[in-house]
Amino acid sequence: MHSLEQEALNLREVQRLEGHTDRVWSLAWNPATGADGVPAVLASCSGDKTVRIWQQRSNSSTFHCKAVLEDRHDRTVRCCAWSPSGKQLATASFDATIAIWEENGSDFECVSTLEGHENEVKSVSWNASGSLLATCSRDKCVWIWEVLPGNEFECVSVLTGHTQDVKMVQWHPTVDVLFSCSYDNTIKVWAEDGDSDDWRCVQTLSESNSGHTSTVWALSFNVTGDKMVTCSDDLTIKVWGVDVIRLQSGDVNASWCHLCTMSGYHDRTIFSVHWSREGIIATGAADDAICLFVESEDHSVDEPSYKLLLKKEKAHAMDINSVQWSPTGNMLLASASDDATIKIWKLESMQ
Repeated sequence: MHSLEQEALNLREVQRLEGHTDRVWSLAWNPATGADGVPAVLASCSGDKTVRIWQQRSNSSTFHCKAVLEDRHDRTVRCCAWSPSGKQLATASFDATIAIWEENGSDFECVSTLEGHENEVKSVSWNASGSLLATCSRDKCVWIWEVLPGNEFECVSVLTGHTQDVKMVQWHPTVDVLFSCSYDNTIKVWAEDGDSDDWRCVQTLSESNSGHTSTVWALSFNVTGDKMVTCSDDLTIKVWGVDVIRLQSGDVNASWCHLCTMSGYHDRTIFSVHWSREGIIATGAADDAICLFVESEDHSVDEPSYKLLLKKEKAHAMDINSVQWSPTGNMLLASASDDATIKIWKLESMQ
């Protein structure tokens, strides 16, 4: 994948998906689709209080709206996330609830509603095995829910540590360690205490250890889970590393260290970052641009460094809230914007 560094690349707009009537906040590719003859499925959620399910047509590469999930949330739907099996979709809303949806024939039905947060729920994330769900809110709390049979969800821990609105929660891809980022400018790392079975904060990445100086909006992991990328209101993108062997051997206290900072690429808040399976970092920001980065092959420095592959100016007419790579390695990137549209892009060689 590093050979990309030498190639002339183009991010080509494949399709614009219209239908939402307010800003589109979040996108999620269904991980069980898009390969082995199964058409790719993408979920989107919006300030219009709905979730849309888009499916790729088998006879062409175009997407169509397969279903609209409505009448469940009565305020903005801020985030959506598929379970690892692709069978359930969790949606988080400003109405302080999380809904769990299942496909039933040609329709989707809400099979569970999770309540407990005091106000707007900002993000939802499933762990790798689908046994745990994490949620976070403007109430400064992170909740961990155990997924039980019969579509039951039991809150097993309420994590208080952030001093402001929590913007995003994300599980590590291979171990049950949870990450949250916040308006308080920090990223917190949470793990289960083996002795008490309760969850605790094992590390805080803040300005004092080369962290961000303003709101941290999003984070993403590379495929092996030894690196994490974060993006912020401070206009920077930061890459962090961990001894992943230590982490996977059960040492949840393995420390994350700052590896490098990319700055000067966006001139307004960076709202979204996502690391593809092939190693390409995508960012979307309030300057309406998408940037793509790849690790540089320049080994003259000890630390990894990242270079800009390309910048797509005016990718949308307004702020870009979410960028998400397709999980199937087909170089498709989806983006969502305040302009109420979703765009599907393909990264391709110009040669």
